[in-house]
Amino acid sequence: MPEARAASAALPQPALEIASGYAFGGPALDLGALLWDGVCLPDAQVRIPLPMLNRHGLVAGATGTGKTKTLQLVAEQLSAQGVPVFLADIKGDVSGISAPGARNEKVQARAAEVHQEWVATGFPAEFYALGGIGHGIPVRAPVTSFGPVLLAKVLQLNQTQEQSLGLIFHYADQKGLELLDLKDLRAVVAFLTSDEGKAELKNIGGLSTATAGVILRSLTAFEAQGMADFFGEPEFDTAELLRTASDGRGMVSVLELAAVQDRPQLFSTFLMWLLADLFHDLPEVGDADKPKLVFFFDEAHLLFNGASKAFLDSITQTVRLIRSKGVGVFFVTQTPKDVPADVLAQLGNRVQHALRAFTPDDQKALKATVKTFPDSAYDLEELLTGLGTGEAVVTVLSEKGAPTPVAATRLRAPESLMGPVEPGALDSAVRSSPLYGRYAQAVDRESAYEKLSPRGAKGPDEMADEMADEVKAPARKAKDAAARKPKDDPSVVEQVVGSGVFKSLARSLGTQIGREITRSLFGTARRRR
Repeated sequence: MPEARAASAALPQPALEIASGYAFGGPALDLGALLWDGVCLPDAQVRIPLPMLNRHGLVAGATGTGKTKTLQLVAEQLSAQGVPVFLADIKGDVSGISAPGARNEKVQARAAEVHQEWVATGFPAEFYALGGIGHGIPVRAPVTSFGPVLLAKVLQLNQTQEQSLGLIFHYADQKGLELLDLKDLRAVVAFLTSDEGKAELKNIGGLSTATAGVILRSLTAFEAQGMADFFGEPEFDTAELLRTASDGRGMVSVLELAAVQDRPQLFSTFLMWLLADLFHDLPEVGDADKPKLVFFFDEAHLLFNGASKAFLDSITQTVRLIRSKGVGVFFVTQTPKDVPADVLAQLGNRVQHALRAFTPDDQKALKATVKTFPDSAYDLEELLTGLGTGEAVVTVLSEKGAPTPVAATRLRAPESLMGPVEPGALDSAVRSSPLYGRYAQAVDRESAYEKLSPRGAKGPDEMADEMADEVKAPARKAKDAAARKPKDDPSVVEQVVGSGVFKSLARSLGTQIGREITRSLFGTARRRR
């Protein structure tokens, strides 16, 4: 930024010191212009180095202070530099990123204040909806891929019940009972609590009939609330989030959650599944020139509310390690105290919008927020309560990985539409997407429910015997044909088919073939492709 350096001599000394911390030489995102002593200094630009976007971040602030527009601003610039972006659209107002913005007096005034060359621009976007509820390509996850830890969070199970659910998943994995949707899991739990399944239940250490019954009732109630649509096939492939458009810009994936915003435990946990699945699948890349994906986790406090220790540990571990896989995660919430300390410590880039101090609790949150920032030339308590809409306190990681000076910033205006696109245009974009045909229609293939139901209450080992018979059928035909010929000794086929080893092998094949399941930190799983 040579123009900033040339004008830097005119800046007040404290502002000059702050501005020098943002004079990066490599590619960077432009956030806005420095505010000092109530004056906007457009020659002092505040920026984030592009390679540092995988070091994670936090966008915080009270309702109505401009967090959503900040997400839009950052997402636009990431897309322009070829980086895919994922946005969770809680309120339904982020879809406008796909359409050019509207020039008006407010936009022109903001652009002039911060020396922004504002050009109305739409960005390539795909729109998704959980289970197809809302405007978007349906996103579903098989129960087995979702895993016991995340499902326990959705079902609001306690720690003991969560551990017991893990044992049920382990049992289903071992017996080859595919858990694709909720009725599959309900069928397995119902079998284990039935007279026929009690013997199997005893073989699962630490799982009591009473706890299994609680889980079964929780599943039944959960399904009765209309939650079944979110689980099943076709499974959404999170690699879709890593795509770029034909012009090289990063694809912006917008997950519409307005239709399910009354189910915060569900959608916040689904967001974590997407992140955990990416972590499970992506290779290590180390420090790259730019991220593979930047993932914005809106309403982050919902993820942590009521979370078990195992769940929190898994989040912390995922955030700590996914950086090396080229994924940056930004948590979006009202105050930093909404994020556990171990997770907050991993967030190197901070954009803090205004906070309110109307109540004693607000004042306590304000003091706690100030303590999370580096030492500053500002009176942060006063500054954070006096920021206007579209202004924020910023500190990021420099190109060398060190925190930059705290900078009060007047943010740039997004160049895309600041509001939702028309529903008709949104539906048209969804149906014209090449992904729509892949994910639109739900598939219900044979799985645990079908295997347990039609066979009358037969256990998995009995079903394995039946599978063994099916596997032996071709060999039996060969044996019968050979029997018509006179012979003194049994054939090799007869010897093999009649052996106990073959029956054991056939049973193993019936339960294991094609069922290699590996589980990640959250117990999530993806079948080998």
